[in-house]
Formats: sequence, structure tokens, C-alpha cells
Amino acid sequence: MSKVVASIMCADQLNLAKELRSLNEAGIDWLHCDVMDGQFVNNLAMGPYVLEPIIETQKFTTDIHLACVNPEKYVSMFVQAKPDYITFHIETVKDPSKIIDQIHASNCGAGIAVSPETPIESIFPFLDDLELVLIMTVNPGFAGQPFRHHVLDKIARLNQELSSKITRPLIEVDGNIYAETAKAISQFGADLYVVGTSALFNK
Repeated sequence: MSKVVASIMCADQLNLAKELRSLNEAGIDWLHCDVMDGQFVNNLAMGPYVLEPIIETQKFTTDIHLACVNPEKYVSMFVQAKPDYITFHIETVKDPSKIIDQIHASNCGAGIAVSPETPIESIFPFLDDLELVLIMTVNPGFAGQPFRHHVLDKIARLNQELSSKITRPLIEVDGNIYAETAKAISQFGADLYVVGTSALFNK
């Protein structure tokens, strides 16, 4: 499977309903929903009151990406919206298994996100319990950053680790994804390509 996933934070927030209709008409049926707390990253986005009505349309598969410290607090807030996946950062927790169990208890798929400078091996002990791995190709927080090409090697090492497993999580990549970088990523193997401002909503 290889799919384009729309980063809804990058849409025109004054015309969000129109943007969602355009995505649906274009055949894009996955949304990446960034939630930022102003602490883990120096930015703020998006609240449950924004995402819940989008999820309720049942037109999109939704991944809520928690770029937040204390992710257990935000899991409790967002599970009520019934997203398909909730993803938290490995860098923000001491016990990832606890958060994974919390997400699964609410019948959501669990994902772990890895920032560009975090070793991919840090998530290997948890792969059997995950439905999704999010590999950041830029630092989380802001769109428009340069693509970190060294992350491609992390994707390769993750796929190598997963090659012996019967079931495997989806691999999602996020950060300055457009035709050229997506082509580079595809050589190493990914399932979901998060696309935002420059490559999707402005064109």
C-alpha cells in the first residue's frame, strides 16, 4: 500500500469544510492531524473541538499525531473523538508500553513517532504492539523545513527489522514530502506519505 495522507493543519483553516470536500473529491481518504502543545514543539495546534467533527464525517481515516509532552493526557482527550490511530513521540515518555496500552484500550491503533535525530532502534522493542510508525523527516512543529536525507537510512533499517515479522505496522513519513522526496523515500519502503502546504494545498 502507498497512499497520500493530507496534513490537515496545512489546509486553509478559514475554509476547512471546502478543503475537506476537495480532498475527498481528489480521492484522498487519509488525514494526518497534528496536535502540538507549545512545549514539545514551539507551536500550537489542533484541538479536539476542531478534529471531532472531521472524524465524525467518516470520510477519512485519521491519524492524530501528538507532538506533546505528557501524551497520556492528550490520549484521554482525543480518544473520545474515535480516531483510527493515535501516535505519540518516543522522546516524550519513559514507558511507551503504558501509552500503547492506553490507546489500545480505547480501540484505536497505536503509533510511535520518531524525530530525525532519534535512533530508530529506540522503538524496536515495541514494534510487535504497534499499528503505525511515524518517521519524521523534519523536526516536528513547523511546515517548510528542509528534508533530512539521513532519515532515509532509518527507514531502511526499520524495514530490515520488520522483514522477519508476520504482521507489521504501517510506515508513515512526514516532513517536506513532495514528488522528489517521495521518490527517494519509495526506494526504501513506506506506506503513507504525509503531504502538506507546498505539495498539496497550494497546488
